[in-house]
Parts: sequence; structure tokens; C-alpha cells
Amino acid sequence: MAGRSGRISDEDIALVRERSPIADVVGEHIQLRNAGGGNLKGLCPFHDEKSPSFNVTPARGYYYCFGCAEGGDVITFVRKIENLTFTEAVERLAQRAGIQLRYEQGGYVPGREQGERLRLIEAHRAAAEFYAERLSSPEAAPGRRFLSERGFERADAEHFGVGYAPNEWEALSRHLMARGFTSQELIKGGLAREGRRGPVDRFRGRLIWPIRDITGDVIGFGARKLLDSDDGPKYLNTPESPIYHKSSVLYGVDLAKREIAKRSQAVIVEGYTDVMACHLAGVPTAVATCGTSFGEDHIKVLRRLLLDQAEFRGEVIFTFDGDSAGQKAALRAFQDEQKFVTQTFVAVQPDGLDPCDLRVKQGDAAVRDLIAGREPLFAFAIRSTLSRYDLNTNEGRLAALDAAAPVVASIKDPGLRKTYVVDLDRWLGFMDEGFVIQRVQQVVGRTQEGGRAPGRQQGRQQAARGAAPAGSAPVRQEPMDPAVRLEAEALKLAVQRPALLGPEFDALGAATFTLPEHVALYEVIVAAGGTAAGGPGGREWVDRLLEQADAETPGGSGIDLRSLVTRFAVEAVRADVNVEERYGAAVLAKIQEVAVGRAVAQVKSRLQRLNPVEEQQEYNRLFGELVALEQQRRVLRERASGA
Repeated sequence: MAGRSGRISDEDIALVRERSPIADVVGEHIQLRNAGGGNLKGLCPFHDEKSPSFNVTPARGYYYCFGCAEGGDVITFVRKIENLTFTEAVERLAQRAGIQLRYEQGGYVPGREQGERLRLIEAHRAAAEFYAERLSSPEAAPGRRFLSERGFERADAEHFGVGYAPNEWEALSRHLMARGFTSQELIKGGLAREGRRGPVDRFRGRLIWPIRDITGDVIGFGARKLLDSDDGPKYLNTPESPIYHKSSVLYGVDLAKREIAKRSQAVIVEGYTDVMACHLAGVPTAVATCGTSFGEDHIKVLRRLLLDQAEFRGEVIFTFDGDSAGQKAALRAFQDEQKFVTQTFVAVQPDGLDPCDLRVKQGDAAVRDLIAGREPLFAFAIRSTLSRYDLNTNEGRLAALDAAAPVVASIKDPGLRKTYVVDLDRWLGFMDEGFVIQRVQQVVGRTQEGGRAPGRQQGRQQAARGAAPAGSAPVRQEPMDPAVRLEAEALKLAVQRPALLGPEFDALGAATFTLPEHVALYEVIVAAGGTAAGGPGGREWVDRLLEQADAETPGGSGIDLRSLVTRFAVEAVRADVNVEERYGAAVLAKIQEVAVGRAVAQVKSRLQRLNPVEEQQEYNRLFGELVALEQQRRVLRERASGA
């Protein structure tokens, strides 16, 4: 936890936690929906899953995923999601909350104590401001003309942060180094390259788009060539760096994320100007990849924003140029289609205009109509395949069928596959569904023999059964034994609402619990002072339990007590908040009744093994014990009637 010039004070760490609401921080990365009981739920950002198992409890400031068992507080979340050290995560949250941190063992030294990521983020923010200011310079006239010809006004450029890189070797580097950034930081962040005499600007004489991460921080740039003398590529992007990973970056996601979640729609376009055009035309869900093709990491980002699950609620719409290259791109997207659970579409303008050109020539309404006229991606892929053949001849139609059959066969949902078989027959004009079905089934059979990985339909079935799809972390199943579930409820109340249980819970004894992890957690609670010391619960009580868990983790037991505490701090209690007090008393009585029931069974078993004549004294003693236990069980059963 040590920074470069000292340790962050405990008071400041506590202040950072206090001013960093976990729902807001997590909500910058995934869509969260109300799950009842004060909890929020979304798709886990730490493993692939079909149904949401990632829970956040704002009242206690913790999250927990019931699929992969990741859990912790807001600092833990930022550490894991952004791959930071503890210090860097605290600094990141402090910056977000406007808190100036104090460092022990050396005091505050501006620019020295910050982690690498924060320094690179600040350098990119300063670079974005530098570029934006230069857009109004006389030298930037070609850039302003480029924007104007594409229908963008000055206010539009300011909204998206568009700027201009001076056609000089060291303009940005000099500016940033004068502000305290080192040449190593500029090179490591991709803002400059190593030159003979020091750093040389990576972007020169180009129009600049700042690329932001999902939280809104500038992490890289896209640069468009303007000058004929520039012998570089048309578009040049920031290289891979500690903060910029192109395979997971989506341009415009910081502006689009709330609308994507609100509308359950994401529109994938090909360029920066297309994103701008869509947003300005009334399609604020548009995003674009940055110098790479749309891939699996992009899908993961969108699924979390869409809360992509089995209800078929959302839409992912790919837009491509109408030329052959655009059609090939759409067919590549088809390969990724079944990694989504939601519905996927493609929107292709017949005259080959991209959204930016379409807006210039036909106006905002035409862009909205393009998206509204989307076609299911399956249908587009099949039609694109058929278009390569002469369907006026028998030979051409048969060849087209054989070419389209693998596309239809790759549809994992049997019902959807059958529907497209009917469509394929109609499009080809055979008027013989049986023949087309047979042809497709032959391909399906060959595919299944090849042992291909399970697709979307199988993923849905696995999700419905509670199993994790292949390649994801195993889902922790709650034991079906009612007694074990009851133990879990008692422990949840002890962690979340200790005042509802009080000393009676502490007197239960570890033998009341059956699962080893439940026994271990009970002992942690008692060691932390018991529920009598927990008061109303909340953040402080959970923190005390976590500290105790660190001290009491049994060596070699395989039980992660911190994870267990976090899980029970987040998992929803089964009772409505209005009846929690009555519910707590009922759970206590019920769990004691179950324990007494086990004792009754043991006494009965021993009685059956005794001879009442030869062992009369022991038999009578046990019989009296049995009568007393049965009486105790009846009393507890009456008290537990509210459970």
C-alpha cells in the first residue's frame, strides 16, 4: 500500500470509500438493475455468464458474484476491473471524488506519489486539451474544413473533443514536459516516439479524436491524415499501452453507455465520424471499434451494458458500407453473433453510404431510418450468400442451397433454424421444405460429429439449469438441503442485521451448523464479538468481520472466509424488510428446532439399540431425555411458525 512518497493516510482511505458510492462506480462499467432487498444485479465483468449473478449492496458498500465468487468493496472493484495496485485504485477514486490525498512518511509531493496509470491518464487529459485548443488555430484550417464538409459544426467538435495536432515534431511533447510529465511517460503512453534528441510527437498535422474509456477518461487518440505530404496511413491510432488496449476499446462508449442501457440497444459503426453522425442524428447508442475489427472483448463490454441475458430484450445492430468489403465485414460479424444472447441485426445502406455520408446527403432522418430498417443478421448472412449465385437456373439454386446450408446449420437454436429453413426454401423457390430440411440436416449432422463447442441455445439451456457455459467460472450452487439453506439465512442475518438475532444467535454453538464453511463463519462472527456487538450492522460491522476473517482463516482448509463474509453481506435476505424482525426470530427458532430434531434422531437411534429389560436404567434415562427434547421441539416449532 506504499506510494512513491509514502503511505496514504487511513483517514483519507476511509474518506475515499465514503465518497465513492459503489453502485455509481460499478455502474460506470456494467448495467445494474434492482434485484430487491436493497440489492442491484448485473452481468459479472470478471467472467462470462449468460444470466446475471453479480450483486451489489449499496447500503453496505460491497459486491459479490455468485458465479465466480469475486467480491469486495469499491476499492477492490476498481483494482480488479482496471488491474491496479491498491494505491493506484485509491488514487483513481480520490481523483474521481475530488479528494486530495495525504501521504505519510514524506508528505505531499505533487506528481511524485501517483501511480503509473493515473499519471498516464493525466497526460492524456492534458494532451486532449492541447489538441482541442489547436483546432481553432490558422494551421488547423484543413481540419475544420474536413469537419464542415461532413456536416459537423464547431459545437459538435467541442462536444466530442475533436482537436488538431500541429505539424511539428515536438509541439505536444514540449507542452507536456513543461507541465511535469517525463519523456518516458509520453513514450510509454503512446503520445510520443523515441527520437534522436528526445521524444517526438506521434501525431502531427492530423485531425484528432480523443478515445475515452467507459468512465470517460482519455486513454488514447485516433488521428486522420489531412496533408498530402503525410505518407502515413489514413487513420493512425494510439499503440497498445498500459491504459490502451484496442481489442476492448469502443469509441463513444462513454457517451453512449447510458442510452445503451436505457434502450437495450447498441449500434456498431465503422468510424469516428459515423459515431458523431449517429449521435447528432438521434441514434445515441452508436459506438465504433478503434483500428481493429469487432471482436470478443468488445462483445463482453456491450453485453454488460445491455444486461444481455436470455429474455431476448436487447438489440445489437451492425452497420456496414454497402460495398463488397462491407458485406464481408457483416459476414465476419455473423461469426460472433451467437456469442450474444440478445438479438443481432445488420443495417446496410443500398447505395453504399456510411452514416456520416448519409447524414450529409439526406439528413438526420435518413440515419434514423437506416437503423430502423435493420435486418436480422441471420437473414442478411443467408441472403448475401444466395446473391453470389444465379437463382434462375436449377444448377444455380442447388449450388446456392449447398452454400447457404452451413449458414443455416450454424444457427444453434433449433426453432430459429427451422424458421430459416422455411425462409431459405421460399427465397430459392424450391417449394419443397422437406428437401431443404434434409440438405441442412446433413450439414448439421456433420457439424455435430465434429464436436463443435456449444452455442447460444446451449448457453441459454445451461443458464436455465444454473450451470456455467463452457469456458466460464463454475457457478456456486446453493445446497438444496432446507436445513443448510436455513443455516445460510441465519448467517446472512448475522452479517447484515445482527440486532435482529442478538445474544440468542451467539449462544447457538458451532455444532448447530453442518457445512464446514458455515461453522467457520459462525466462529468468525462470535470471535468478532458476536451479533450482540454488531448493533444495526452496516459497513463497520462487515469491516470488523473481514478483519476477523483475515485473522482466523484456517490453514489448509480451502475456505476463503473473506469471500464468504462478502457473499453473505451482499446476498439478499429472503424476507421483506417490513417483516424482518419477525423473520429473524422465526429463523432462530427454526434453526434450533432443526438442531433439536437431529438430537431426537440420535436418542431414538440409541434407544432402538438398547434392551429395555436388561438395560432398564439407561433406557429410562434416554426415554426421559427424548420426552424433554420432543417438548422443546414443539415449543420451537410454534415459535418458528413465521419462517
